Amino acid sequence: MSEKSNGKVIAVVAIAAALLGGLVLLFATSSTSGPDSSDQVVGALAPEIVGVDTTGTPFDLADSRGKWVFVNFFATWCPPCVAEHPELVAFSERNEGTAEVVSVAFDQPAEVIEEFFESNGGDWPVIAEDTGGTVLDYGVIKLPESFLISPEGVVVEKVAGGVTATSLEAMIAENS
Repeated sequence: MSEKSNGKVIAVVAIAAALLGGLVLLFATSSTSGPDSSDQVVGALAPEIVGVDTTGTPFDLADSRGKWVFVNFFATWCPPCVAEHPELVAFSERNEGTAEVVSVAFDQPAEVIEEFFESNGGDWPVIAEDTGGTVLDYGVIKLPESFLISPEGVVVEKVAGGVTATSLEAMIAENS
């Protein structure tokens, strides 16, 4: 190998090392409570959810103050979401008046969501359009992901994965 070739190899290795070092520094100094972390909202006032539900009714999370609210991010194509749905129906029925469920559909048309609820039950607000900002505000990473909001409007629990009606009721009892 010539001296000129050796110089090029050394230059490429030096640039690659500098880039790698920069990435390591970036990851080492970045905060885990950034916008990609759904844990960032626990302990804080719940980000607003304002929109029109699949029935055409305006919805504003602020109107739910005074009740426990379980905000559930889901999709009908998500097997764990479908599996937890009967539990949300049971929870909603058993806690009517003191707690409510609100679902935020992930990237699905309202018609698909309406068909799902007609077939599987559930009578609560479902926000299905323009949900991208809400997903970002809550830092949702994967589905299902849900947040329990106190009557004062503070996010007290994050649930990654499915939930049961009984475990949700236990979370409320723990945080009351």
